[in-house]
Amino acid sequence: MIVREKPRFWDILFAVRGSIVPRIAPHMAAMGLVSALAVLLVRWHPEVFAQLGAMPFTLIGIALSIFMSFRNNACYDRWWEARKLWGQLIIETRSFARQTMDLDLARREPLLLGLCGFAHGLAARLRNQDEASRIMPWVGKNFAISGPNPTDAVLRQIGNQCVRLISNGTISDIRYSVLEQRLSTLSAVQAGCERIKATPLPFAYTLLLHRTAYLFCILLPFALAEALGWWTPLLVITVCYTFFGLDALGDELEEPFGLEMNDLPLDAMVRVIERELLDALGRTDLPPLLGPVDHRLT
Repeated sequence: MIVREKPRFWDILFAVRGSIVPRIAPHMAAMGLVSALAVLLVRWHPEVFAQLGAMPFTLIGIALSIFMSFRNNACYDRWWEARKLWGQLIIETRSFARQTMDLDLARREPLLLGLCGFAHGLAARLRNQDEASRIMPWVGKNFAISGPNPTDAVLRQIGNQCVRLISNGTISDIRYSVLEQRLSTLSAVQAGCERIKATPLPFAYTLLLHRTAYLFCILLPFALAEALGWWTPLLVITVCYTFFGLDALGDELEEPFGLEMNDLPLDAMVRVIERELLDALGRTDLPPLLGPVDHRLT
């Protein structure tokens, strides 16, 4: 995720890091060449494009803008829901740590370190990385991590530890119910994140928008060339920057758990959870918070 201060005038004009420009630059360059070709064709054969006016493109552009805003809103809703789920994850781990304060360190440590492993495993799972290798440094031999879903296996093992605590009378029935509720919420957070990851926007919806945007930008210079001449590439590139930029930004927000510029900083949020749980265990050698590198927080 890009972390920057409010852009100044200079940044608005020249900032590239964190913008969508590097991703769409080839498309803008191609549209610039098409525009130059349109100007030449109109000058060589003006009669061919004499009846092609700008009014149809105005109507199509308005409709395309509305259609694109709907898609981008849907993509942003996915991104924001994913962020709320990870916020809920942080809340639940803090609450779990607070509700186990009266346990001795030998019983409490496997539970809280297991939650660290769960957070690391969930981030790896959502980014198609190796879950088990991210989990094992935190749980070691305390938990048996196996099966197709190692991250959920961590929660099962924490639940089993809580069952042992109530069986030997260490915690009461009420305390067990509270802890189990926390684990159920963490499981719901994982399921919500997996739902977002496994359910993209309908392909036909995205394909229709892509085709319409490209067709509009390819044909637009032929309608403007006669009136604007060599100013046509500048205007067309500006329009393409808006349409292609919104389209590309929607693609990034649609998958909020990846490693693109505007995706969620899962590693930074995992580090927050890690630090707070280790602090709850009385550790003083806490790992540092992750900060943005060249304005990017991962």
